[in-house]
Amino acid sequence: MDFGIFMQFERREGGSQSEAFREGFALVDAAEAWGIDEAWLSEVHFAPTRTVLSSPAVIASSIATRTDRLRVGTAVSVLPLGNPLRIAEEMATVDQIAEGRFDFGIGRSAFPRAYDVYGIPYEESRGRFEEALEVILEAWKGEAFSYSGEYFHIESAHISPTPYTLPHPPLRVAATTEETFPRMGQQGMPIFVGLRGMDVNDLRVNLSKYRDAWHEAGHPGDGDVSLRIPIYAGDSEQAAFEEPSESIHAYFSRMSSLYRDSAGQAGTEATELRQGRGDRLASMTFEEMLETKVAFGSAEGLINRLSRLEEDLGLNSVIAELNPGGLIPPDRVMHSMEILAKDVAPHFK
Repeated sequence: MDFGIFMQFERREGGSQSEAFREGFALVDAAEAWGIDEAWLSEVHFAPTRTVLSSPAVIASSIATRTDRLRVGTAVSVLPLGNPLRIAEEMATVDQIAEGRFDFGIGRSAFPRAYDVYGIPYEESRGRFEEALEVILEAWKGEAFSYSGEYFHIESAHISPTPYTLPHPPLRVAATTEETFPRMGQQGMPIFVGLRGMDVNDLRVNLSKYRDAWHEAGHPGDGDVSLRIPIYAGDSEQAAFEEPSESIHAYFSRMSSLYRDSAGQAGTEATELRQGRGDRLASMTFEEMLETKVAFGSAEGLINRLSRLEEDLGLNSVIAELNPGGLIPPDRVMHSMEILAKDVAPHFK
């Protein structure tokens, strides 16, 4: 099982944008040195107090030039917010710079707020996503082509560069809604899954649908699943529970507000589902978080916890959210990743 880190280049309260970049790149350098497999980059717009990661292609290129081993990926590139030809050019450029150490994670984003600012109706997100992916894959063939869809109309486009990796960088799609799982299984797509809106029991059911569709479509193997999950490694079980407590409460409180605020907006899931997810997160106890939403513990405790998740969900990789609430001090975040890289991850290799 591979281990990655999920990065948002968080801006701490009272901290500067420059400090956010320095802290993020320090984690990248340590991940390269300590054997972490991948750094996955978020794409977040219009959140200036929380993150500086609005341009993952630029940061991915920087990571590629400062590392020799670490893979870099997008988690996720929000396809409906951009022009697919521009995205194809930029991501091919990243793959060339990284000499194939690039993974193209894609999705729609679960929340409409960036769409509202960009002036793109969220109810168009699925259609725009599907058309954008078709355009990108066609552009990466390296030949002139035209395309006519509902949202994108292209005449005689011939992009340069094309990807280093042939026929294209590995793809991975974010699966956040129930209907996405069987669709991605039918298409034979590797997926990201998470525990923000779903718990472990929800994921187990949906992953069964994903794998059923995968097998029915005749794809080889058993699918490919990467779990994004808050992980904190401490020197003891007590430290691992106490040190990230304030931060994880802040994280799920923010997630609760996002689900509640987006309930009822056009293009999202049923209002009752979003409202219910928001209410559950708001009322969740710390004990429930430990059981259903996070992986906190000493090295031994994390090995046991992740082993159960690997067996229960059939995981191929884990992507650690090291500080999702943004309140864990930088030295503790770094120490947690060191334990994860040196004492936990080798157990799964």
